Amino acid sequence: MTELGDFLQSRRAKLTPEETGLPTFGGRRRVPGLRREELAQLAGVSADYYGRLEQGRLANVSDEVLNAVARALRLDEGERTHLHNLARPPKRPRPAGVVRPGLRWLLANITGSAAYVLGKHMDIVAWNPLARAMYGVDLAEHDNMARLIFLHESSRKLWTPWEAKANNTVGGLRMQAALHPGDPRLDALVTELSAVPEFRELWAAHEVWTVPHGTMHLTHPVVGPLELAYQALPVPDAPEQTVITYTAEPGSPSEAGMRALAADGVPLGAAGVGGGAE
Repeated sequence: MTELGDFLQSRRAKLTPEETGLPTFGGRRRVPGLRREELAQLAGVSADYYGRLEQGRLANVSDEVLNAVARALRLDEGERTHLHNLARPPKRPRPAGVVRPGLRWLLANITGSAAYVLGKHMDIVAWNPLARAMYGVDLAEHDNMARLIFLHESSRKLWTPWEAKANNTVGGLRMQAALHPGDPRLDALVTELSAVPEFRELWAAHEVWTVPHGTMHLTHPVVGPLELAYQALPVPDAPEQTVITYTAEPGSPSEAGMRALAADGVPLGAAGVGGGAE
């Protein structure tokens, strides 16, 4: 089974004929959720055509078909994007993980919010001092977000609940896998993290994450509870990079906590660069 097939099968399993208005004829069903032919009927394509799509044997599947399948499966916007990436991986060139100077200067001048740049393979390729203080680790050494969340014990205590951050991290890694099929570094990272039971379970669920903003809760060992709004901002001229910011509501206890964290005696250093070679 291909990555595309695994994803489609996982989404078929979440729907029943009753939910979609399809007739049922009793008897025991061998698979959970919709059968392939039922999904094909909902999407308006032949069962053979859909079967070849799920098996990864369609090289030129159209937007219309993918959108019809997405509607039939009731995919959200992030899942729809993931489906398109899996069915037709982008063929654009992959820039190296070099952060241009202007973006570094921007990070260095963001003083009230934690800010960092995620690159290919979820490497943390640049950050400002407050991001380093927020995580409480040396980001030049712990330069991969997925490893930091699943392999570093402090992350399990920092994020409240940790499971929410873990789920988002795996969802982001799933999106990376669709953009870089067969990438040996990414495959090695997934293999490494699969030694962690929580990662294995989340990875098998085929969830994806493309939510560009939201709220996260942390319990920082120095300043205590923090409620922070995050933003994920794409870098227009570097499609492999995303700027992530964490900001507290003005006048809130969390803003006071972030100010205290920025002024704390933790050795922060300057805006930095980490991550392995692309």
